[in-house]
Amino acid sequence: MRPLFWRRAGIGANRCLSFGLDQERHVGQMPFIHLAVRTSFSLLESMITTKGLTSWCKDQGMPAVAVTDRNNLFGALELSESLSGAGIQPIMAVCFDVTDGAHQETITRLSLYAQNKQGYERLMALSSYAYLDAEDGVPRINQKYLKEKTDGLIVLTGGVEGDVARYLLKGKTAEAKAALEALSANFPGRCYVEITRHGSPEEVQTEPGLLALAYELDLPIVATHDARFMKPDDAEAHDAMMCIANGAYLGQEDRPQVEAQQYLKTEAEMRELFADLPEAIETTAEIARRCGIRSTKHKPILPNFGDGSRSEIDELKLQAKEGLEARLAAAPKLYADRDTYFERLDYELGIIERMGFPGYFLIVADFIKWAKDQDIPVGPGRGSGAGSLVAWVLTITDLDPLRFDLLFERFLNPERVSMPDFDIDFCQERRGEVIRYVRDKYGSESVAMIITFGTLQAKAVVRDVGRVMQMPYGQVDRLAKLIPFNPAKPPKLSEAIDDEPKFDEEVSRDPRVGELLDTALALEGMYRNAGTHAAGVVIGDRPLTELVPLYNDPRADLPATQFNMKWAESAGLVKFDFLGLKTLTVIDRALKFIRRDGKDVGSEWYSLDDPEAYKLMASGETLGVFQLEGQGMRDTLRKVRPGNLEDVIAIISLYRPGPMDNIPVYVAGKEDPNTIKYQHPDLEPILQATYGVPVYQEQVMRMAQEIAGYSLGEADLLRRAMGKKKLEEMVAQRERFLKGAKELKGIEAPLANDIFDTMEKFAGYGFNKSHAAAYALIGYHTAYLKRHFPVAFLAASMSLDLHNTDKLAAFFQEARRLKIPVVAPNVNASTADFDVDGESIVYALGALKGVGPEAMKHLVQERKANGDYKCLHDLAERVDPKDINKKCFEQLAKAGGFDALEPNRARVLKSAPMLAASCAASAEDRAGGQGGLFGDAEPAMRADLPKAAAWNMQEKLDQEFAAIGFYFSGHPLDDIIDSLEEGRITYAMNIADSAVDGRPMELIGVVRRRVEKPARNGGKFAFLTLSDPTGEVELMVMPELLSDMREQLEPGAAVVILTEVRRRDEEIRLSARRVQPIEQARIAKKAPALSVKLEKGADLTGLAAIAARLKGASGQDRGEIFVRMPIDDGRVVTLRLPDTYPTGIEALRALKTAPGVARVDHEAA
Repeated sequence: MRPLFWRRAGIGANRCLSFGLDQERHVGQMPFIHLAVRTSFSLLESMITTKGLTSWCKDQGMPAVAVTDRNNLFGALELSESLSGAGIQPIMAVCFDVTDGAHQETITRLSLYAQNKQGYERLMALSSYAYLDAEDGVPRINQKYLKEKTDGLIVLTGGVEGDVARYLLKGKTAEAKAALEALSANFPGRCYVEITRHGSPEEVQTEPGLLALAYELDLPIVATHDARFMKPDDAEAHDAMMCIANGAYLGQEDRPQVEAQQYLKTEAEMRELFADLPEAIETTAEIARRCGIRSTKHKPILPNFGDGSRSEIDELKLQAKEGLEARLAAAPKLYADRDTYFERLDYELGIIERMGFPGYFLIVADFIKWAKDQDIPVGPGRGSGAGSLVAWVLTITDLDPLRFDLLFERFLNPERVSMPDFDIDFCQERRGEVIRYVRDKYGSESVAMIITFGTLQAKAVVRDVGRVMQMPYGQVDRLAKLIPFNPAKPPKLSEAIDDEPKFDEEVSRDPRVGELLDTALALEGMYRNAGTHAAGVVIGDRPLTELVPLYNDPRADLPATQFNMKWAESAGLVKFDFLGLKTLTVIDRALKFIRRDGKDVGSEWYSLDDPEAYKLMASGETLGVFQLEGQGMRDTLRKVRPGNLEDVIAIISLYRPGPMDNIPVYVAGKEDPNTIKYQHPDLEPILQATYGVPVYQEQVMRMAQEIAGYSLGEADLLRRAMGKKKLEEMVAQRERFLKGAKELKGIEAPLANDIFDTMEKFAGYGFNKSHAAAYALIGYHTAYLKRHFPVAFLAASMSLDLHNTDKLAAFFQEARRLKIPVVAPNVNASTADFDVDGESIVYALGALKGVGPEAMKHLVQERKANGDYKCLHDLAERVDPKDINKKCFEQLAKAGGFDALEPNRARVLKSAPMLAASCAASAEDRAGGQGGLFGDAEPAMRADLPKAAAWNMQEKLDQEFAAIGFYFSGHPLDDIIDSLEEGRITYAMNIADSAVDGRPMELIGVVRRRVEKPARNGGKFAFLTLSDPTGEVELMVMPELLSDMREQLEPGAAVVILTEVRRRDEEIRLSARRVQPIEQARIAKKAPALSVKLEKGADLTGLAAIAARLKGASGQDRGEIFVRMPIDDGRVVTLRLPDTYPTGIEALRALKTAPGVARVDHEAA
């Protein structure tokens, strides 16, 4: 046995590697090389992964392999690095779909292989064309590209799916010959006739013709195997995956399939398969030898900034010094003397110059300045970039790092060369404008977004496999719901099966469930689809296709790199994060509301020292305040009672698992400085701001600098080492720290060890102060707005959650708590979005369910252009039916949007079909130029609205709930509040004051939402949102109670719930102990009479029928019923019904259901 030498070359480098021969290979025999492997990057077409392929090639001793994913190079760099790292030659190749470009196009396939740098760059360009030219989103290349720039590329004819074989299948031998001649002419000396033997009838039919043409034209033949899965046992799972990809079922006969033989065959199997064509096997090695290029990593590449009149560093220094002068002149207060600022600036500029990053700072500063010039809201900074003074003076960030002791080395460490990385927040509605500016400035060919890959995750893959197996939906849904829902960290299917015994029960009941789970386990994690990264944009110094192939997402403004973020950066592309932050848009919109009314924020907005804003935070009433609105965070705010921004920064940093344990120590130190203990006096200046508790990574770095003489760059390396907990490195660092502490401070080993242990503990979960400070600033601004301009702030907040019913309900309750009127939807007064009118919030028409803001914008534009709507017919005749359909009329009717035109909502709802028809007819008349047959007399032809009995109050509220998502003009329980036993029921608004740990509380309410989740021990528990007239409360319902009372806890049900209370300081947790329908609970005080208030003109028939039923009903409390009936002259007539009736809650709610009833109350006789 002798070694086989392969010549391999990366871009700009040649090298030779030797590979051992397979034991079964004869001496002097060329190895078989797989040239047609597809991986999971051929989305839902292959189950072969990068890791799996690398391991298999290594185990098989295969010296090289070509991956030919369909139309793409998604995995080129990842595969190249993985394979070459294992000593295997990666061959860069793509299997292309080729179109003839005709109207009724014909699609064939062929594969191209890169021989050298020129060929690989052309391969990247062709793969890019496949996506960028595809107007319908289906990638393919036009055959014209195969006639030009083919140098450096080898072509394989595509086997049975190629152009030549397709002609042979049709019996067109002459055309097949002509196609092969043309292809070989375009790839002279580099065209191979591809033979496959997967087992299909078409292969058997075409192989003789392909061989005959190859011999006739003196072209080499090559054996390939289109491998789609690793081993024969994977065939069934792969078949299911193909069904998922194509929306088919396993039971279908006519559907896309591959052959069961398309697993990754060994060399021996391939030699046996092609025993009669040994030259086809030998040719695979020849092709591999001819390919001497692979995708490689590259150092970061940035475009040049400026016009060349100044070097980048000179330009950066000029802008930085001018920027510092401007910042110092505008600052209300300096936190160091001027010389200190300029010394810090020079220090940072020196490091930036030495590390070669001035262009990066200039590029980021340029697009941020442009955004601010266009009045696009930009965040104050995010991440460690806020620690840079250069970033502050260039207006990249808005926090003075000297004020908050933020460290530059945490962002850019001179001891560890890595790219700086600014994460920039923009107003989410205008982020796209900034990206378009960058595209236009640097050229559309040099700017792209970054691809992302979706995978088959546990829940989805169970549902998908169940669907293709045609199992009952209910059964599959039940299985999927056994898998916990955790978007932040989706569980693995194997973990879910191990943790949930019910899976075993399901398998024992139906063996098909076991088959489903086996298939799902095999497919879990496979790439499902491609999309684009929400924020990442790369900018190159040349057309990007010279560096990476490109992908086109039809939903995105820009193409994307075919490499994901990790590999795009490895290829040399520098990522810029253009993040959309909703809160910036809220702030911007609120400021516009404020300034529209001639008001503005005060100086405290800039000085960050408004005591009222901090009082609001300390109260915990922080709904809508950035980073501070969760219930747990609100509890923490009440404990800490922040009085300045340093406190807010600390709270954001501490409120996480781990650091949260230090909150009591922080609070104790804040309240009583005498409790603070420092391990060494020199640590006091570092830890004083956080009352002796190390909270930030920057503090750990400062401690190393102060105690042991580390440079801040070295201290950052220490911090990283502590976070990674590498034993060998930590031993060396501890030794270095102890030595430095002894030399610098004379600290002996025991104390130095204690300090090092403290640092190590907090480095593991210490927070990045720069990041927390930037977010604390946004939190301060939202708290300031809520405290001083609550109407504008809540309107803006609701505007940005237009389609989130839960958030709108919360903001609506907050407005009620703050006694801010919310004006109901009104087609003649409201706008599509939320607005402010004096001290009131105007509810948005576009927030109604099922109408859409664009449709409501049209309705409002028509009103502004041609005046208020005079009646329902007038509105229907003026609006466009493409925008305002029957659903819009129905939802507006339910919400009371037409009350100004017709107060009877039931009548409007019944008229919706007629109004929609009138709308369509009027639009047809306008389109035909008729404008109505009778001109001004047209209104006389309008049909009357149908008659309908007015809704009672309960019906009105139910319909509002359906259209708005929560109770708006009232609450179903409003009229029983005064009827309840005093002191028995706790209302939502009083829970915080009344809850005592261990003491049960009784609540009433209407179920607004129920979210069920799998319980750890089987079954389901639920989070229940209960709405009463004073607000909402969330509580937990445990599995046993939920199972017993599920029907009584449907949304809309009115219930009384006895709850268990768990309270720790301000944190309150409620869980249901007993549930009763409100009609069955004896919670009303005894009352001798019921008072029924009617709407004007109400029909008494329904009320009389209910009274008759009540007359014979049983009930311990009985009394009289009084009916209050308004008449036309404004007086109210009171009628006393004969006999006696039950007067409890059940009777009260029964009377409320009668048509025309406005309210029912208990009263004295």
